Amino acid sequence: MAGMAKNLRTRLMRKPIIVAPGVYDAFTALVAEQSGFRTLYVSGAAIAYTRLGRPDIGLVSMSEVVETIGMIRDRVAADLIVDADTGYGNALNVGRTVRLFERAGAGAIQLEDQDFPKRCGHLDGKLLIPAAEMAGKIKAAVDARRSRETLVIARTDAVAVEGFERAIERAELYRDAGADVLFVEAPQTRAELKRIPPTFARVPLMANMVEGGKTPPLSAAELEAMGFALVIFPGGIVRALARTASEYYAALAARGTSEPFRSRMLDFTSLNELIGTPEMLALGKRYESSARPSGSKRGTRR
Repeated sequence: MAGMAKNLRTRLMRKPIIVAPGVYDAFTALVAEQSGFRTLYVSGAAIAYTRLGRPDIGLVSMSEVVETIGMIRDRVAADLIVDADTGYGNALNVGRTVRLFERAGAGAIQLEDQDFPKRCGHLDGKLLIPAAEMAGKIKAAVDARRSRETLVIARTDAVAVEGFERAIERAELYRDAGADVLFVEAPQTRAELKRIPPTFARVPLMANMVEGGKTPPLSAAELEAMGFALVIFPGGIVRALARTASEYYAALAARGTSEPFRSRMLDFTSLNELIGTPEMLALGKRYESSARPSGSKRGTRR
């Protein structure tokens, strides 16, 4: 784990920009890794959408995310950047969150300065905690991690609440509190995006691309040219799957068969190949005990 996290820290300090697709379970993580991604973003919003069928408004619990991290880590070797929302409480809660997330397999943990009721970064109606309180939470996260190679990402949602200039001031304070990566959420123009990197020349910066969100959609190459080190596409996979699922279920309801949709699906064999069924069955055979000779008896406990 430490080796992967250290690799992530090193990669953030050099080009090319890291592109981290959003994932929400072991299956999406596996498909993303098989597509060539070395870094994945475990999205709190995507977990809310898929596990709860609810919006990203702070309904997902810390323990649910820990369980999700553990299942993903059991399946893939990619570096995991994990959305920890507000840390699920005050600085003491943040410390516990960091310890559990790190133990479960997170290589980087993102914390935000929202107050409750929290919102997706691209929804209106957000509230903020005081900047000094958030700085204390960042310090608590830094103190709680077992390894310095576990990265702490500080996110500020101040652009929508206090304005762009204040968001930059908050990010500077969080950097001074010990954050390894800074994330100014939801800049509303290309010009605002371009203003962020010159202020933080020595700290890796993260950008968030949300399809239909408040930030204009830019490519990884464009963001790299501006000076960003990391870009995430957190909920894109859910939006893609939601459209496909809606079309699949509509076709099934209309036709009473999935045959018209077959060209857009993996068949039974292809899906099993993707998830490694043949390899798992072969592995199982290695552990099958040989047939016990007839007449043999188990030892008797005394």
